[in-house]
Amino acid sequence: MSKTYDEELVSKIQGEIEHALGYEDEISHQRREALLRYTSQPYGNEVEGRSQVVDTSVMDTIEWMKPSLMKIFTSSNEVVRFLPEGPEDVEASSQATDYINYILTRKNNWAEIFLTWATDALLEKVGVIKVFYDETEKKNREEYHDLTDIELENLIAPDTVEVLEHSEKIEKFEEDDDSIENALEQELFNPRLHDVVISRQVQKGSVKIVNIAPEEFLISRDATTVDNARFVSHRTRMTIAELREMGYEVDEEKLGNTDFAHYNMESESDARHQFDRSQGWPYMSEDTYGALKEVWVFESYLQCETTGGLSELRRVMMVGNQILADDPVDRVPFCTICPIPIPHKFFGMSVADQVLDLALVKTTILRNLLDNIYLQNSGRVAVQEGMVSLDDLLTQRPGGIVRTKAPNAIQPLPTPQLQPYVFEMLGYIDNIREERSGVSKMSQGLDANTLTSHTTASAVSQTLSNAQQRVELIARIFADTGVKKLAYMIYELVSKNQQKEQVIMLRNKFVPIRPDMWRDKMDCTVEVGLGHGNKDQNQMYITQLMQFASQAMAGGSSIVTEQNLYNLSAALIKNMGFKDVSQFITDPSTIQQQQQGPTIEQQMAQMEMEMKAKELELEQKELEIKAFDVQVKAQKVQNDATEAGIDSQLKAQELQLEAIQKRPVAIGAT
Repeated sequence: MSKTYDEELVSKIQGEIEHALGYEDEISHQRREALLRYTSQPYGNEVEGRSQVVDTSVMDTIEWMKPSLMKIFTSSNEVVRFLPEGPEDVEASSQATDYINYILTRKNNWAEIFLTWATDALLEKVGVIKVFYDETEKKNREEYHDLTDIELENLIAPDTVEVLEHSEKIEKFEEDDDSIENALEQELFNPRLHDVVISRQVQKGSVKIVNIAPEEFLISRDATTVDNARFVSHRTRMTIAELREMGYEVDEEKLGNTDFAHYNMESESDARHQFDRSQGWPYMSEDTYGALKEVWVFESYLQCETTGGLSELRRVMMVGNQILADDPVDRVPFCTICPIPIPHKFFGMSVADQVLDLALVKTTILRNLLDNIYLQNSGRVAVQEGMVSLDDLLTQRPGGIVRTKAPNAIQPLPTPQLQPYVFEMLGYIDNIREERSGVSKMSQGLDANTLTSHTTASAVSQTLSNAQQRVELIARIFADTGVKKLAYMIYELVSKNQQKEQVIMLRNKFVPIRPDMWRDKMDCTVEVGLGHGNKDQNQMYITQLMQFASQAMAGGSSIVTEQNLYNLSAALIKNMGFKDVSQFITDPSTIQQQQQGPTIEQQMAQMEMEMKAKELELEQKELEIKAFDVQVKAQKVQNDATEAGIDSQLKAQELQLEAIQKRPVAIGAT
């Protein structure tokens, strides 16, 4: 019996998963070991009654690197910069720079994203983030009270609004003799009020950047990068209800085995949470059925054969044996960074890999040192059997008495003294760690003995520079392999998906953004600045340039303009830590634009604002007309009620007259 296309695809994906890197292999075990050492968990070879201390070299090395990396990549709002390659690219590259940084720092929490990204890379070989354009439709529940008829009509008019609950109410007044007239007046001047609960459908596309746990990421063994990988997959645990909310049709009878590829994932996650004994995964009961049942979802990207003997990249969503989605895509939405890449391999080495063996050696030495100190304070003794009270001997307290039956029944056993080379060994291991990782005492902060009379400022600066070279190398690797690709992916996503103009606040002014009008790849290069590391040095350079520019302008030289001087001043202010440059200096180009009058773009924006104002004015007039119609109808009802009251009174008077006329005339008694 021949297999269907879905069955062949499921079989192919399951085979790729079982042979992928990160699935029950040595990489998974190494990452688990790094997580345990990072949190200083026991090795498992501890002896009861002996020292069980664990060295923290892994955590110390990584935590001392993170501040420098965060300072480089997150100390400014300008994470990346698009550089033009020609005069025609200047405006587009400037707008792309502003908008991409706006997405990174304001629409997404870049500092938190990069911190997690870098920590995963330093600790677990590779850090992974997922970049995608989110067009998920969300339904927001809204509740309103005491709405008039007009307000209710305007609220539920859009097609995106669905009424969930609705109730009406009218205030009741006490009735009196004129109950009919009062009831009519109350209905006219106290209209019905509405309580309503609605569901508003919201669809607003935006670029999302999400950190992926390393154990959730799988890649084919022959891959060297994400882009040339034959197979890449992101596995996560979700409920059936969550999948259905995303728009997927899940048939519970066709799920099959959904737990065939999660064992190593549990071990890595447990290692991450073992420090505080917190639960790594929200495990559901095995007896859970229906919409709350949790399943493993695989979002896989793989090359599939097409007609004509060609292949194309496809995104396949799979749960168990069921295919939820199968669509062609342009690229794999993952960016990765590795601190110590190995050529021609996807997985390189982490900083933790460099110091794991040193942490074990240092742990062993520390335990022996502490055991020796324990024996110095509470040493062993030799006793004559039957001549000493063992209970007194085992009870150790200051001033305690040990009863003996013979002299010299207790003889202390000598404990070897600690030799100086033992402590020198600890220092030697620290030196090895510093050479491997680049994290030294100098980079962690100056020692009091560093600034002696024989140490010059240039020597100290050189020492700090040498200590930071390894960290700067890792930063450059992160910039060129991860952050630069991230910038290109964000640009590509907004160019393809954002077709409408958006007006956002950039550089303290509203700017219309149309990414779909940018040129392909912008003919620009992406620069990830590493100039935020030494602000004092940057400030000195900028100050020297400003002095040169001022002297050149004073001498009448044309090589420096007011705009050049403004750019230098703005760079100096930003280097001081101030983000809003306009509070201190004014851009001369804006002054010229104000003198020359509004540009074409500004005129267009002004026309659009005027058109929107006219539309709002028309809508307001329509509402006033509707309100007037309601008032006219109310007045008509009131007039009809008044006429009806007058007619009833006239009829009553006529009836009364008729009754009087028909009444017999009384004859007086004689």
